[in-house]
Amino acid sequence: MKTTEVIEKLKAIGTLEALEHLEAQLATPVPKTLLEKFASKRRKLEKAADKFKQMSVFEAQFTKEGMPLVAGIDEAGRGPLAGPVVAAAVILDPEAPIYGLDDSKKLSEKVREMLYEEIVEKALSVGIGYATCAEIDELNILKATKLAAKRALETMEISPEALLLDALELENCTVSQLSLIKGDQRSVSIAAASIIAKVTRDRYMKRLAVQYPEYGFDAHKGYGTERHYEALRSYGKTPEHRETFLKSFHDLPEV
Repeated sequence: MKTTEVIEKLKAIGTLEALEHLEAQLATPVPKTLLEKFASKRRKLEKAADKFKQMSVFEAQFTKEGMPLVAGIDEAGRGPLAGPVVAAAVILDPEAPIYGLDDSKKLSEKVREMLYEEIVEKALSVGIGYATCAEIDELNILKATKLAAKRALETMEISPEALLLDALELENCTVSQLSLIKGDQRSVSIAAASIIAKVTRDRYMKRLAVQYPEYGFDAHKGYGTERHYEALRSYGKTPEHRETFLKSFHDLPEV
């Protein structure tokens, strides 16, 4: 196997098992440059595996208590002036670890997109739920977030036995649930849900940008940036804007 080919394979490797498999395929003697790259890759993977283990303690506890199907739940879009709030629920497969999971806000768009695809491929079940801007205005953002979370659970192909939530608690819930402050930084399941919710909502806002190009939804995703405020002053509000979030704007025309 050529050195350039090995280096390309190294870039794509995501587990220690895959790294060891590639090492076993190498002819001897191994060039020093390759040895250094393998050592660097091993350190990165060991660090990622250790972080995954640390962020799996809550899932492991539920499994120990006889509830291995644990769904992490998180949302995206509580704060924007426009667009829905999106919630996701994810049951990860403990036999298929996904390294690099973290709070979606800490990750670049490219990394989020890559992890989104890996989660969809490897997770036991993924559910997504929306609450519209009209529902946000009618219920308030907290109740709308809970509604989106319940809808996400309803779309799952596998029913969870326990829930891990990011600073949220669902009423009338028939399964065990645990709410964690900064849960997307402490639980792999919640982190996975945060990535699914964020990517799903960002894609929604990009589609909205095609419908309403003046507002720049693809750039700010509905948040209150200066460009968004300027568009509101110039063009008024759209049906995708949250009335209760625009209290400082009076008599805005409808698009």
